[in-house]
Amino acid sequence: MSRPYFPLQEGAPAPLRVTVERQVRFEEVDPLAIVWHGRYPSFFEDARVAFGEKYGIGYLDCYHNGVLTPIKKMHVDYFRPLSFPERFSIEGILHYSPAARLNFEFIIRNEAGEVTTTGYTVQMMLDREQNVMLIPPPFVAQFIERWKGGAFS
Repeated sequence: MSRPYFPLQEGAPAPLRVTVERQVRFEEVDPLAIVWHGRYPSFFEDARVAFGEKYGIGYLDCYHNGVLTPIKKMHVDYFRPLSFPERFSIEGILHYSPAARLNFEFIIRNEAGEVTTTGYTVQMMLDREQNVMLIPPPFVAQFIERWKGGAFS
């Protein structure tokens, strides 16, 4: 990665991180015996779900607070393949944004610790009527205040 997906903003809290350990399943490889490129978004999803569980801002938390968080943008950079039954890790990193959005970066590493894939997603926030939110809803604003206050350090 030649430049960061989400440059640090002045005064922003440090990014929050979670790491998920996985093993390539047979169903995830293509006829070349490497993970099919279309599987990587689900690997990113594994990290997003683990992040939500760890920090209390997951899909169900959003849903119960009347917020939908669809993917607005996704990008993937492939550097080296993963193969069956290789073990790997997915690091999910949430970057601060003052807007009503979730900026996630992902780093996938093989068992040797080599970066195999990186990418990012941007999730927008909608209300239940699917109107775009311009500012974070109250429960996200509270999460951000705790984050800025060092609650997750």
